[in-house]
Amino acid sequence: MSSRGSAKGQAGRARKDGKRAQAEAQPARVSTVKEIAAIAKVSVATVSRALQRPEVVSERTRQRIHEVVKRLGYTPNALARNLRTARTRLIVALLPDIANPFFSEVIRGIEQVAHENGYSVLLGETQSSQVREQAYADMVAARQADGIITMSPRVPSIPIQGRLPVVNACEYVKDGQISSVYIDNVAAAGVAVDYLAMLGHREIAFVAGPPSSPICVDREQGYRLALQRAELPANPGLVVTGDFSIEAGERAVEQLLAQGQPFTALFCSNDEMAIGALRALRSHGLRVPEDVSVVGFDDIRFARYTSPPLTTIVQPKNALGREAMSMMLELLNDAEVPPRKRVLTADLVVRGSTMPRRK
Repeated sequence: MSSRGSAKGQAGRARKDGKRAQAEAQPARVSTVKEIAAIAKVSVATVSRALQRPEVVSERTRQRIHEVVKRLGYTPNALARNLRTARTRLIVALLPDIANPFFSEVIRGIEQVAHENGYSVLLGETQSSQVREQAYADMVAARQADGIITMSPRVPSIPIQGRLPVVNACEYVKDGQISSVYIDNVAAAGVAVDYLAMLGHREIAFVAGPPSSPICVDREQGYRLALQRAELPANPGLVVTGDFSIEAGERAVEQLLAQGQPFTALFCSNDEMAIGALRALRSHGLRVPEDVSVVGFDDIRFARYTSPPLTTIVQPKNALGREAMSMMLELLNDAEVPPRKRVLTADLVVRGSTMPRRK
């Protein structure tokens, strides 16, 4: 071999050795966020929060995670891109009736947390149709959405392996593997009726919601338990069922008056039915609260603008939405996180639609 050929061979070997050394010097790259979490000895959710919302993670934990990320050759932005490629970053929020103003504040809370974490929200009105619910659930199965927040008591079927990416807000679900956030409807309804009894009312009528809804069953139970506490008789003729609409509240008052059942107070399972009741009472020449005291449930935006302003149970609507979306993020970041059932506080706000019973 000539000296020129020998020189070329040595140069080639040197280049190969240099590339090999460079490759060995570079840290191995990890493929999933779970590996970073395992090395840092924290949960996947903690890694995600440290990189996307560092202010909610302790400084010591945050530093440990970033040291691991740096040592492995990753930057927070690179890891975030890796996460995005594996997800749609879209959450479906299912609600039974988009016209019901109660849900607007819940959705706002969902949207706020979703936006803070780089997610979008697709609203799906189901009109309580299981067919519609399933159509949105199929989006998750087809990887067109990452998860579902449902505001009905049903859990749609999603044919995927592992834990379902479903969170329930406002209602109850029987499945113990589904995280839920809601209020204690028995206790909240009881507070409303306790207050009317304290004002001296003995004939307290009740407009119930759809019996297919567990929260409506609970509100009726709270009504009956409060009557027992006040040692008042439970008169079946004073209970009317509605569908949560304003028109249902009007029909309920018409039915009560047609039956000739005397009552001096009326508790409604939601504010919309209470607003309808106010209108129907006024149309029959009955004054609120002088002749009939009225209490609603939810504290929708319009409750304070009725005439008179509506006494009602205040649901923490925005907090319900924020907590539901936070639960969804926990589940998406760590499928092993245990399901949670969180009960938020509901309070009574007293306005002009109630007063002590006139003797």
